[in-house]
Amino acid sequence: MHGVPTFFYTFIPMKILVVRFSSIGDVVLTTPVVRCLKQQLKDAEIHFITKKAFQSVLDQNPYIDRIITIEKSVDEVVDLLKNEHYDFVVDLHNNIRTLRLKRALKVRSAAFPKKNFSKLLLTTFKINRMPKVHVVDRYFEAVKELGVKNDRKPCDFFLADADIVSLESIALASKKFIAVAMGAQFATKQMPVPLMAKILQGVQMPVVLLGGPMDSERAAALIEQLPNQRAVDLCGKLTLRQSAFMTKHCAKLLTGDTGLMHIASCFETPIVSVWGNTVPDFGMYTYAPQNKSLYTIHEVEGLSCRPCSKIGYKECPKKHFNCMNLQNPEVIRTELNN
Repeated sequence: MHGVPTFFYTFIPMKILVVRFSSIGDVVLTTPVVRCLKQQLKDAEIHFITKKAFQSVLDQNPYIDRIITIEKSVDEVVDLLKNEHYDFVVDLHNNIRTLRLKRALKVRSAAFPKKNFSKLLLTTFKINRMPKVHVVDRYFEAVKELGVKNDRKPCDFFLADADIVSLESIALASKKFIAVAMGAQFATKQMPVPLMAKILQGVQMPVVLLGGPMDSERAAALIEQLPNQRAVDLCGKLTLRQSAFMTKHCAKLLTGDTGLMHIASCFETPIVSVWGNTVPDFGMYTYAPQNKSLYTIHEVEGLSCRPCSKIGYKECPKKHFNCMNLQNPEVIRTELNN
């Protein structure tokens, strides 16, 4: 910090800009950093910049004083940000866009270690040099020089009255149903419908399907394959925040590597996660620092093609999709029933 002691910053009110543009899960995983900044730096004012599509993830968060959104480019808000006169930028995205932003603002900043080269080694050559560290702990590297430390508490997602879903209206008793995350940002993170059908056949509780309008077709196909299972399709019928409410009130969440997985972790909901082309070694698995027994991970070990991407594809590059098709539905069903 150029000769200025770290403790100096804990006693002078600071205006801090936190940067994470996307996506749902990644933004959720920044919330421990936001909380600790607000709680550990006296009178700090915390602003957060993200894409408008992900603002709802941060709405109602009491640790954020202002949410600033962009549609596509930081150029949309550069002048506004310059007028805020920030003392520090916490870069939790760390890409070309954030580099341009920091250069434009010309204030002190720090970024988290993204480990892009290690990810490249793992996806391309299957050489695993990823640190055995959750991405949340890597995020905290960006606030280390401010003296801010991880409080080891879960991520945050704050619900409002408008987010409440009447469980009685869909004939459900509180916490007596399994929620299923139907969608994912990429198809290779999604459980195929036949796999989900095999898992859910024989599940003892009613099933609620969660997702957006784009998941409605898959949801309808799944329900057709579950003639003897009580299933409620809410895909396209709820907001993201209402879906978050459902993950809070379900008995368990069945999910791929999705944003809803990370939202559910905020409420310490038990999570049964089924992984396709991505791997937990990227550090993006469920964050449950106080109780790791709240989640289980199911993945097909030993595939020479996995992981094929750090994010995903529209379809399996090898056409066989073995990372999902070779999952064991009986084992996963047992996890849901226990």
